[in-house]
Amino acid sequence: MKITFDWLKDHLKTNLKEKDLLEQLTNIGLEVESVETLSSDNQLFKVAKIIKTEKHPNADRLKVCEVNVGEKELKKVVCGATNASEGLITIYAPPGAIIPKTKTKLVVAKIRGVTSYGMLIARDLAASGFGRLIISKEKKIKLKTKQTLKVKINKEKGQGCSAFGSCLIKNVKNTESPQWLKDKLISVGQKPISAIVDITNYVMLDINRPLHAYDADKIEKGIIVRNSKSGEEFTALDNKIYKLEKGMCVISDNKGVLGLGGIIGGTRSGTEFDTKNILLESAYFDPRSIRNTAKKLNLDTDAKFRFERGIDPLSIETGLKKAASLIQEICGGEVSKIDIQKIESYKTKIINFDVNSFENIVGFKISEKQIQRILTDLGFIIKKEKNSLKLIVPSWRPDISQQIDIIEELVRISGYDKIKTINPIKDRSKSTLTQTQRLFHFLQRAIASKGYLETITWSFTDQSYNDHFREAGKEIKIVNPISSELGVLRNSIFSNLIIYMSKNLDRGFKDLSIFEIVPVFTGSNPGEQKTVVCGLSAGKKSRLSWIDKERNIDLFDAKRDVVQTLSEAGYNSDHFFIDSKTPNYYHPGKSGRIFLDHKKDKVAAYFGEIHPNILKKIDIKTENLIGFEIFLENLKLSRKTLKDQKLKFSVSDFQKSERDFAFVVNKDVEAQELISVISNVNPNLISNIKVFDVYEGENIPDNQKSIAISITIQSLEKTLNDKDLEKINNSIIEAVENKTGAKILS
Repeated sequence: MKITFDWLKDHLKTNLKEKDLLEQLTNIGLEVESVETLSSDNQLFKVAKIIKTEKHPNADRLKVCEVNVGEKELKKVVCGATNASEGLITIYAPPGAIIPKTKTKLVVAKIRGVTSYGMLIARDLAASGFGRLIISKEKKIKLKTKQTLKVKINKEKGQGCSAFGSCLIKNVKNTESPQWLKDKLISVGQKPISAIVDITNYVMLDINRPLHAYDADKIEKGIIVRNSKSGEEFTALDNKIYKLEKGMCVISDNKGVLGLGGIIGGTRSGTEFDTKNILLESAYFDPRSIRNTAKKLNLDTDAKFRFERGIDPLSIETGLKKAASLIQEICGGEVSKIDIQKIESYKTKIINFDVNSFENIVGFKISEKQIQRILTDLGFIIKKEKNSLKLIVPSWRPDISQQIDIIEELVRISGYDKIKTINPIKDRSKSTLTQTQRLFHFLQRAIASKGYLETITWSFTDQSYNDHFREAGKEIKIVNPISSELGVLRNSIFSNLIIYMSKNLDRGFKDLSIFEIVPVFTGSNPGEQKTVVCGLSAGKKSRLSWIDKERNIDLFDAKRDVVQTLSEAGYNSDHFFIDSKTPNYYHPGKSGRIFLDHKKDKVAAYFGEIHPNILKKIDIKTENLIGFEIFLENLKLSRKTLKDQKLKFSVSDFQKSERDFAFVVNKDVEAQELISVISNVNPNLISNIKVFDVYEGENIPDNQKSIAISITIQSLEKTLNDKDLEKINNSIIEAVENKTGAKILS
């Protein structure tokens, strides 16, 4: 809202200056956005010269003028003057200037402030010690005659009006407002219209009581407050025709709708300068009803702005008396007795307030005496009880309904500056992140350190891509997708990664590795999801290298990245079990899965080449696509930290010995089984195991194969002699033959 210091002094007795007021308003929670000096508006006018004129494209009587006002750029002005021509010297009034005669302020766009009113601001300032509240005495007016215009409120479902007050004023002489009233309205940006209309606006701005004046002679057999019928129409005071929906609160007579209750009146019953008899309305309308109607009709008025936020339901008579007194003083007339029709009575709100709760919540203490003084100044009625205060909430404060609201009022008036700044204690006894969170971020960094670029994609994806990676998973459709291409929740991160991999390949990025660590969804209920690290690589290794041989990325690159990442996270790769059983979106002969141990409880990861059939269907521009998935929920969390889980790297100063073994095994035996057996023979001496050849063919039985393994033997304590080496050689051969059925190839 806008308010002047002089208007505020109508309700507040203070000797303090304007600068003190600005600071105090901020202190009690009412932010001052700007300060304007009304007498400075004339300074905005400038002498100008019209340089060029053109006919307005959409209006016959208007011209578009280019005007020189002494600045670098010419101003464009739409003008209706017939004498506007090139070379004319005239006056330029920019946005913000007030035209002296009409008191119209030129604006570029409508600016709307926060609703409030002078009396409430004055009350808050008085409570904060800025001055003393002036309680205005009601001017006594003679209310002799009975209000003869019948008013009825229909009791209907969703009725938006609970009380309708009115008084009839006969034999008025509507005229221009006196200068003091015009000045009041102009000072806050209102345009004076006529005495009756100006008085209703003045009362609304002064005590937050919206009123409406009807030409009583235009009302047919009384007022009926009812719900509108579907399709009803009326012409409002803004000269627009509104078609109403069923259930909107309307003020009507026997002919039809006179206006929308609490929002805007109609032209049919509007007052004019020749109006003789008026019906003055002061009613209470439900904020929800006002808000719904205004939203549906796209209407915004000063009355609507106040009613939808809640006004004082007990101010009906006060508003009528104040306005009737001013109308009688300025326009004359005979005022009838006030008639108030109700279908619902106001219920007083009572709050039991624990005085000790203030310090517990806010952090500083004010005395009970000060609490009672502040609340009394704010309009609360207080009854002291044994351990609390029984508070009757003022009818003009619909925003107060519970104890915490009382605390907010007390701290607002006593001063937010009294809340001390307490620096938080920075001594941490526990880690900020849980072990799961630490593992999440570690895997994120570990994958990125291997040359993968992290992507951030939607949680939803294209159904056609998702179907390739869903397997038997449930398809989770989105009811209101943001686009047809994002219609389902992802069952696999591959669906999104492939989309963006394809886009990057189309843009000429030939060799690319991307990853994402996010949830994938197994159902539509909360918790039906699992966190997965998913990576995807395309292209070649060592492309255009002068030292390394160029080759396609393959599944062993993905296997290395996964194994190395899990090892860095503290899991012992010697215990890993790897086989070739993978989902159907991987190449069946070029993929694998990893378990953290031989128990094979839960799959820790998959890796391998994406199935060639999928690549053909999605038409991606690459020969091969290599991916991996690591499942965070399947990684067992150790009580140790990630730092403590890392294996200690030891270097031996003693001579190492390398021994090669060739074992003949059945074709269904995997090299991993031999490696696992050998690594457990003597972990202190066997430092490295490498498969360097797999042979099937001549001199090997049809159902068997030969696996050649190189083993590095080295002690951390001494140089091994021939006897030591022979002993461990025999132990390796014996263990492999007994546990796998293999035979050493001599």
